Amino acid sequence: MALNPLTRRAAVALLALAGVAGPPAAHAQDRFIVMASTTSTEQSGLFGHLLPAFRQATGIDVRVVAVGTGQALDTARRGDADVLFVHDTAAEEKFVAEGFATKRQNVMYNDFVLVGPKADPAQVKGNDIAAALKKLAAGGRPFISRGDKSGTHAAELRLWKAAGIDMAAARPAGYQECGCGMGPALNIGSSSNAYVLTDRGTWLSFKNRGDLAILVEGDRTLFNQYGVMAVNPAKHPHVKAALAQQFVDWIVSPAGQAAITGFKIGGEQLFFANAGR
Repeated sequence: MALNPLTRRAAVALLALAGVAGPPAAHAQDRFIVMASTTSTEQSGLFGHLLPAFRQATGIDVRVVAVGTGQALDTARRGDADVLFVHDTAAEEKFVAEGFATKRQNVMYNDFVLVGPKADPAQVKGNDIAAALKKLAAGGRPFISRGDKSGTHAAELRLWKAAGIDMAAARPAGYQECGCGMGPALNIGSSSNAYVLTDRGTWLSFKNRGDLAILVEGDRTLFNQYGVMAVNPAKHPHVKAALAQQFVDWIVSPAGQAAITGFKIGGEQLFFANAGR
């Protein structure tokens, strides 16, 4: 039987007298946000480093949904996330243009690298990614694509296009899509001695390398920018806009940027803070 407002207030008062916290406990439990982000930020270990620092500074917990950037954006479009931390600038700007966020801000960058068998049967080693992809396509060498509409997948498709290869018309003989995250894609590449485009952060934290090594790096087109956006409450009134904005403000602040800079594996910095640039 439903309680009327007076009875409900009396019940809360009795719980309080009994030492049972009612609304205050519920309020404390609400001090969290849901962040839709990429697999690279989680699998690299970055969030294990950043989020405790944010919680200590603000008392806010962050629950991460780590998927490809395309899926992360769709999650936020449905109102199932409060904040986004992703890496596909064109898709992020479209998200803002659609009104799902009011602003996008740069947070940090790293780069993509092409990894493959150390023997490099396709002879792609160097700093020219377009030339490397042309050789892979011509030779039919095995290439593992995430194929998951992630930021990395979007970057990969742009790179094939820039190399003059129309993936929509015909895919190279060795091209395979796994529909998976960066870690699983690298595992497949390791087990099959295939070539894989990966963000450097995930590669540096990846342990099951087998015979794979970095073969192509340093091309300016391999630049990988990350951005942050709070979901617009005008689209989804239930989102925790104020708490989400606290995360945005912190991650672009000197404290948040210093935390990013301080994250290293084996003494090597994985991400480079560039908020406000």
